[in-house]
Amino acid sequence: MENHDTPKLGNQLCFPFYVIAKEMTALYRPFLDELGITYSQYLVMMVLWEKDGLTVNQIGEKLYLDSGTLTPLLKRLESKGFIIRKRKKEDERVVEVFLDDAGRNLQQKACEIPRKMQEKLNLSTEDLLELKQTVEKILNKIR
Repeated sequence: MENHDTPKLGNQLCFPFYVIAKEMTALYRPFLDELGITYSQYLVMMVLWEKDGLTVNQIGEKLYLDSGTLTPLLKRLESKGFIIRKRKKEDERVVEVFLDDAGRNLQQKACEIPRKMQEKLNLSTEDLLELKQTVEKILNKIR
């Protein structure tokens, strides 16, 4: 006997979001493999390309990541020579993150990724903007 109150996967808003997140990350993978970074590392790099010298906490706030998740990402980026982590002189508990030369050079290579993704998705700029605005509206309601 079927229970009509049972949630159905096809009726859930969360499932398409889950699938899109997974599939979008997979679409980015070939472009990021060329740069030698993962999607999570790409997010960190974009934050630093916008504003270099942020603290670990500031990066975490922008990406909605805690320091336990962020620290291993930063260590890997540092081992690849893309960033430098420095303890703040005034307060050694605070770690600041700076782009290294290789990280700045990576920015130039990454500039093509948004265009390549738009081509791969075959969506107009207007469609992408509308989709982004809708998703941001939902995200703002969740926060």
